Amino acid sequence: MCAKPSFIADEPQYFHKSILIVGGGPAGLATALMLAKRGWSNITILEQRATADYYEPDKSFNYLIDGRGQKFTDYLGITPNLAEIGVSTQEFYLTRMAPNGSRKSSKLPIVDPKRKTAYWITRKAFVRMLYEEIERNWQNCIKVLFDAKCVEINKISINNEEDKLDVVAQVGNDHVVRFEPSLLAGCDGLRSVVRNTLAEWDTSGLNKFQMQLFPSASAGLRYKVLSLPPKPPLAHSGEEYAVSEMAYIILGALRNRQRYLRLGLLPVKNPEEPRTANVITPPDHEIWELKDGEAIYSFFEKSFPQLPIRKILSPEEADRFAKSEGGYFPKPQYCPRLQFLLRHKPKSKDSSALGVMLLGDTIHCFPPDIGQGVNAALEDVCVLDEALSQSNDDISQALPLYESLRVADVKALIRLAQIAFPWQYGQAPFRTKLWSINFFLRLVLSRLLPFLFNPPAFFLIQNDQLSYQEILAKVKRTTQILYVLGLLLMCGLLVAGDRLLFASSHNI
Repeated sequence: MCAKPSFIADEPQYFHKSILIVGGGPAGLATALMLAKRGWSNITILEQRATADYYEPDKSFNYLIDGRGQKFTDYLGITPNLAEIGVSTQEFYLTRMAPNGSRKSSKLPIVDPKRKTAYWITRKAFVRMLYEEIERNWQNCIKVLFDAKCVEINKISINNEEDKLDVVAQVGNDHVVRFEPSLLAGCDGLRSVVRNTLAEWDTSGLNKFQMQLFPSASAGLRYKVLSLPPKPPLAHSGEEYAVSEMAYIILGALRNRQRYLRLGLLPVKNPEEPRTANVITPPDHEIWELKDGEAIYSFFEKSFPQLPIRKILSPEEADRFAKSEGGYFPKPQYCPRLQFLLRHKPKSKDSSALGVMLLGDTIHCFPPDIGQGVNAALEDVCVLDEALSQSNDDISQALPLYESLRVADVKALIRLAQIAFPWQYGQAPFRTKLWSINFFLRLVLSRLLPFLFNPPAFFLIQNDQLSYQEILAKVKRTTQILYVLGLLLMCGLLVAGDRLLFASSHNI
């Protein structure tokens, strides 16, 4: 681990770094690694968490790193690590457990075996993998400051001709550090300090740095996460335990919409690693009214009679879960602008402008329906790498090029997040059935007439050789064909009805 610099309390220190990255999650670490591999140095990452693998129960997500995300791991040569710490989708089985204890295991048909193998991996393990890559190979040019929060970003005018960046960070409880980076990367998520600062600087009046929000059937659902032991028992007899590389859906016995619950357990590679169970409900579900561990025990025992709840949940975890506020699935949203160049007066042909760029959840955020959050963030980094390559690492050219290469795909991604798989949580049974009919109709037609129909969007997204724009275009084309066929069918029925009526009238 990089040694932290010593600080003097209440005395701001200045670090003249070339690159400052706000946010040490997957997007921030990946950006730092990409720049280091390109030969950049003096890279500093500010991360609010205390350590790289800091555990947050309600943020213990599982990522599915697919071919799109593996473009980045291939670039670094660390894709084989995914197979070591992740669960392959080619061998991915799901067990459904009914309230009466019956169960059925099957290989998921929605995983396309023709595509590049994807891997289930916990967020904690993936972030740790990226950080270990820094420790192994890039300590000389990448420094990570943990427990560090960006609190202020200033654009300071110099002689009314050019600007410089002044970034204020708080490290720990009482240390203030200032940076003057030539390049600032905002990888600090939906509530980005960097993006919000750019919105204040934007004088166009077009709100180009404000997130554009769109509706979704899954937006607004509430979630929180149960922490389970590594091998939770699945039967009251105590003779059967969860298999680490198996996924589970545990169905609840209570049928009322405000009481129905199901637990989703995604696979983990390490059999000694704790399991997590996702709880996703409508906002008015009864579970949000339960405020202590005993109430959780009582509700879960009624919901899941097939499970030995008190052997799975410790009293401490039941109480923590009850008190947790969880979170809400966000509306699909994106930022129209991805970069900002400061005023710059070149002093020589080798000098470069100062700039700010945005990546990851800072520019696109949506519910987890399509599993593209981390993959899209890693693809952002790959597109930035392409822009730097085409511009010989000149910031004044690279950042506008990055935006032009990426923003249309980001818009398409948000549209796909709206339509691809929003009803999977069973939040409205009738709408869920209609969506399922549409999904399987497209799937069947694409296999019967592949030259005319494309598979559902959820399948197309697995094809990392297609951009989000290309996927959306294929989905729209199939939709248009279905509309035309539906219209022709209706016209045919009307004509047939008229002829039948005409024949009947003449036979009278």
